[in-house]
Amino acid sequence: MAGKQQTHYEIDMCNGPILSKMLRFSIPLMCSSVLQLLFNAADIVVVGRWAGDNSLAAVGSNTALIGLLTNLFVGLAVGANTLAAKYYGARDRDELHRVVHTSILLSIISGLLLTVVGVFGARTILVWMQTPENVLDLATLYLRIYFLGMTATMVYNFGAALLRAEGDTQRPLYFLSLAGVVNIVLNLFFVIVCKLDVAGVAIATVISQCISASLVLRCMVKDTGPLHLDLKKMRLHPQTMRQILRIGLPAGFQGILFSLSNVVIQSSVNTFGEVIMAGNSAAANIEQFVYVSMNAMYQATISFTSQNYGAGNYHRIRKIMIRAQGCVLVVGLVLGNAATLAGRVLLSIYTTSPPVIEAGLVRMGIVCTTYALCGMMDVMVGGLRGIGYSVMPMLVSLVGACGLRLLWIATIFQLPQFHTIQMIYWSYPISWVITFGVHVVCFLWAMKKVKRQLLPEGAAAPAEAPPALEEETVSE
Repeated sequence: MAGKQQTHYEIDMCNGPILSKMLRFSIPLMCSSVLQLLFNAADIVVVGRWAGDNSLAAVGSNTALIGLLTNLFVGLAVGANTLAAKYYGARDRDELHRVVHTSILLSIISGLLLTVVGVFGARTILVWMQTPENVLDLATLYLRIYFLGMTATMVYNFGAALLRAEGDTQRPLYFLSLAGVVNIVLNLFFVIVCKLDVAGVAIATVISQCISASLVLRCMVKDTGPLHLDLKKMRLHPQTMRQILRIGLPAGFQGILFSLSNVVIQSSVNTFGEVIMAGNSAAANIEQFVYVSMNAMYQATISFTSQNYGAGNYHRIRKIMIRAQGCVLVVGLVLGNAATLAGRVLLSIYTTSPPVIEAGLVRMGIVCTTYALCGMMDVMVGGLRGIGYSVMPMLVSLVGACGLRLLWIATIFQLPQFHTIQMIYWSYPISWVITFGVHVVCFLWAMKKVKRQLLPEGAAAPAEAPPALEEETVSE
């Protein structure tokens, strides 16, 4: 039998109240995501305060590129989470074990591939992005060191995704709390004491990533429940691998498409010079704290809909979506507008340069105040992925968001009267509105198909979902 500790961390997503359980799931995840952002935020704050604007631009301008290179594999972690939650809800212990062991090995392979690409291709890619010469060397150095820790980053992301499948968002929070404290302390030591500039903050980040990854692995190895990991039994089970790829690859490609559009936008921002680059980087970093808070509801939507889809609870899926949209709207509006109102104070944490602060306020006034639209769009994507549709939201995002942004930069932004930094930023909310509307139509269509699958001939939904996985010691 599994111990009480295992029960404490799990959440029964298939029975009982939905809203309170979604909040219990998402709040620790919000905190975990904020701590992850603090890794990069600490880098930016330390170099902005003690290394100068060029170092700030070098670290901050890498954000979009790092997202571009990692989003494909982070999407595979979404596939692992979705599949694990489905089998957890369906009480299929054997398939769940295959997902666990395939996913962790896949995370290691993914991290190694990213390390090779990041280390050897950093400078070339940054040149393609029109990174200014006076920033290029520092940006290249930071990126190469950062990607040396990518295996640890992937292991943590996949491991945390598997834990989320059973509703455990608390232990990843504890792991990141420890890693985050270590990261900040090492940042200050390497930059202020050792004078290592951007190399110091990159090394600190890599060390903190290794700590969080090792703690997740230790957690899963010692787990006596259905998510137990036996390192000797890691292998890529072909059928499980195909299922992860079927869900994860479209999710990853969607992330790449968004990052690609962001890289194009970053390249356009770069043409306005170092001050605008630095202000844009600082503002974008602040906005990410709002984004990850909303993204926690996206993650909750995937796990809750996946478990209930596996358990055959059609009507509960609709209730989950309504509550998730309400939560993400409130979070986006409150945090987005609060960040904008406090923008000058928040930006002053990153830099003491008045022109850089003013440049950051321009971005926040457009993007941050409308961020709730992005959260609502993502929740619709989470609902579609939770019920097994992954290619559809990818295609919608390709056309509705990424394609529109690229078209905007290639046409409207090129007109002399619209060739301003404000017009670059307006491409975000416009693309969110259009893409959200299309996702709503797609979800309603998909739910009709799910209803026919789960409730044949108009049968009523069962009063109680099947019980959760039995708590027993795993026998490998």
